Amino acid sequence: MKTAKITYLGNLRTEAVHLKSANAIITDAPLDNNGKGEAFSPTDLLATSLGSCMLTIMGIVAQRHSINIEGTTVDVTKVMETNPRRVGQIIVEFTMPKVSYTDKEKELLENAAHTCPVAKSLSADLIQTVIFSY
Repeated sequence: MKTAKITYLGNLRTEAVHLKSANAIITDAPLDNNGKGEAFSPTDLLATSLGSCMLTIMGIVAQRHSINIEGTTVDVTKVMETNPRRVGQIIVEFTMPKVSYTDKEKELLENAAHTCPVAKSLSADLIQTVIFSY
């Protein structure tokens, strides 16, 4: 089953439609690559996908173990490299809610983040820096 349909809208802009839900995402080329930077760039989505996947898998583990992670936020920083132009590093910073997590709960949550499908699908050359603030 197809996942998405992407249409080039001109001026370095695309629209990606999730076929099952009909939700749409607009992308623009970034300012440093001839674009307007008015929306996520494709590489922004790559970096954001990592943070979102990590948090989703943490949510699954949290539900399974009755751990409260509601209100967790994630800041994502994409670091571009040149020659070849690519994402060289993604920094993912978790700010956890003010809950007293046990060492075991922290281990479960952090392992979930590090083993999410997106993290495991990215090149070993891409540095994934993951920081947890409890």
